Amino acid sequence: MLIDMATSHPATPGEQTTDETSGQRADRTAPARRPHDDAPDTAALFRRLAELEDGPERDGVRDELVTAWLPMAHRIAGRFRDRGESIEDLRQVAALGLVKAIDRFDPDRGAFESYAVPTITGEVKRHFRDRMWALRVPRRVQELRNKVRVARRELTQNPGSPEPSVAAVAAHTGLTEEEVNTGMEALDSFSTLSLDAEMSAGDDGYSLADTLGAADSSYDVVVDRESAKEGLRRLPERERAILYMRFFEDMTQSRIADRLGISQMHVSRLISRSCARVRDEVLAERSNRRGGGSRTTAF
Repeated sequence: MLIDMATSHPATPGEQTTDETSGQRADRTAPARRPHDDAPDTAALFRRLAELEDGPERDGVRDELVTAWLPMAHRIAGRFRDRGESIEDLRQVAALGLVKAIDRFDPDRGAFESYAVPTITGEVKRHFRDRMWALRVPRRVQELRNKVRVARRELTQNPGSPEPSVAAVAAHTGLTEEEVNTGMEALDSFSTLSLDAEMSAGDDGYSLADTLGAADSSYDVVVDRESAKEGLRRLPERERAILYMRFFEDMTQSRIADRLGISQMHVSRLISRSCARVRDEVLAERSNRRGGGSRTTAF
């Protein structure tokens, strides 16, 4: 956009005038331009915005500034096209960054464009960093990914340069090789592969899901058995014997009662009490481990 002329009177095309302060002649056919055509001269509006209190009039000036600078926000959004996000969504994010820049800008600190461009660009970059990952990874891993990506590009910028090794990337970035490996793994985490994706093009084609193992229910049995061992060892000898005969020798309660010379009702109560005691001890121990408390035994 063309800015206003320095002089206060109009001039005809091709007319040459004299600058009042320097005495030098200036060609009025080649007016000065702002850094970009979508950077309007809104200094007066910003000064007015700073003077107004919250209310309809201030909101109107603010909306006028947003409308004036929106083309610049769209231009910045266009720099990030073809990166997996629609241009419409990018423009919305850039517009949000523009609103933030207008709200935070101090007209006494310089030109708005020099403040708005990094603010809007940062908003779009944060959108990619926080919203565009198909697989969520910690912020630290995202930063490692960016460092590794930049280092690999810098190390291979010369034609014919080989793919840099982990050690070379580590030396270039100052990271450890373990951190470089973590960053390289994260390079492939920006997008995910469907479990239904075909892994073979032949007649015997199979999907990615077919290559994954299924959950084994026996793992739960192992965990429960190991958890119950300590509780079983703390039971009285007669109760341990009853549980062994009932659950390992598959004896009925009547046979156990005959062998021990007690009633079947008593055997049933001992089995129920022993199992409840072992179960309560295991649950209490797990609760203490999760809460970081000391180990207690329930009786």
